[in-house]
Amino acid sequence: MSSTGKTVLIAEDERPMARALELKLTHEGFKVTCAANGEEAVEALKKSSFDIILLDLMMPKVDGFGVLEHMKSEKIGTPVIILTNLSQQEDEEKAKTLGAKDFFVKSNTPIAKIIDYINQQI
Repeated sequence: MSSTGKTVLIAEDERPMARALELKLTHEGFKVTCAANGEEAVEALKKSSFDIILLDLMMPKVDGFGVLEHMKSEKIGTPVIILTNLSQQEDEEKAKTLGAKDFFVKSNTPIAKIIDYINQQI
C-alpha cells in the first residue's frame, strides 16, 4: 500500500462498476472521487486535481471524449486511463489522440489488473 494519499477520479456511469473500483482503490489507500457522468467529471476537474483518472467513454450528458476534449482545452495533464466497452480500434485511437494514456476494455479486463496498473503508474 505505497499509494497512500494518491487521488483518483472515477468517471463511470455504471454504478456497480464504479462502486467496485472505488472499494478496491480505497482499500489500496487511494482517495477516490466518483462522477456518474461526464458533466460531473468536468465539475470535479474544476474543483480538484487528481493523480490519475479512470474514464468511461459512454456516459450521459458529456461522454468520455468530451471530458478528454475539456481536459485538452484546459491543459489538464492528468494521466487518463480509458475503461470502456467500446472495443473499436478507432475509439482507442481517438481517445489516445485526445490525450488518454491507456485503454482497457472493461469486459476483457479484471478489476485487479486495473488496480495493479494504477499502482504501477503513480
